[in-house]
Amino acid sequence: MDDGDTILNSMLITRRHVITFSVGVIAGVSGAPALGKSRTSGSSIIKVRATKGATSGALHFKTREYQCVLGRSGIVHPKHEGDGGTPAGTFPLREVRYRADRVPQPKTGLPTIKTNPTDGWCDEPADPAYNRLVRMPYRSDAEIMWREDNVYDVLAVIGTNDAPPVPGAGSAIFLHVARTGPDGALKPTAGCVAMKEDDLLAVLAGCKLGTLIDIRTT
Repeated sequence: MDDGDTILNSMLITRRHVITFSVGVIAGVSGAPALGKSRTSGSSIIKVRATKGATSGALHFKTREYQCVLGRSGIVHPKHEGDGGTPAGTFPLREVRYRADRVPQPKTGLPTIKTNPTDGWCDEPADPAYNRLVRMPYRSDAEIMWREDNVYDVLAVIGTNDAPPVPGAGSAIFLHVARTGPDGALKPTAGCVAMKEDDLLAVLAGCKLGTLIDIRTT
């Protein structure tokens, strides 16, 4: 989730039904946090590390280290809707979504899906479609996935709080393209993990079904 989108979405009210949620559950992997020692080692796990409260950190995958940014509250546990934190734990990557009108289909071993202009992601805890893909405009608060900027041109859906969603435990947590300031510095998110676009594409190219992301403080 990225800052600055929810207020506008709360005004979009409709009776349209939720479209089919396409994010599948990877067999044998739970979206629940695992806060002890990481359960997986080797090249199949992405490791995100940052000091407590930090909004920037390092993402390690295979033999490389990349800069990444986190939520404005840093890495948190437990995660609550709207707290600005990036959830700690070990999670599957569900799928990759991309803007086919802007970028080529990313090279990755994960399922890839084209983002549609009507795609949204519900972030209203009281709604039955909480933390699910919905069709915009939507009856409740929902994040617009078809953005004017490039933040969601390419993203991977991180499988947090989705099996099944617990109301208020966080929604729309992605690995996506980072916003940058005038000086080129990467800007914190509202809870997602974000990277430079070229770095994100490099990481996705090495992902496959079963790849996990492990997020924790150092």
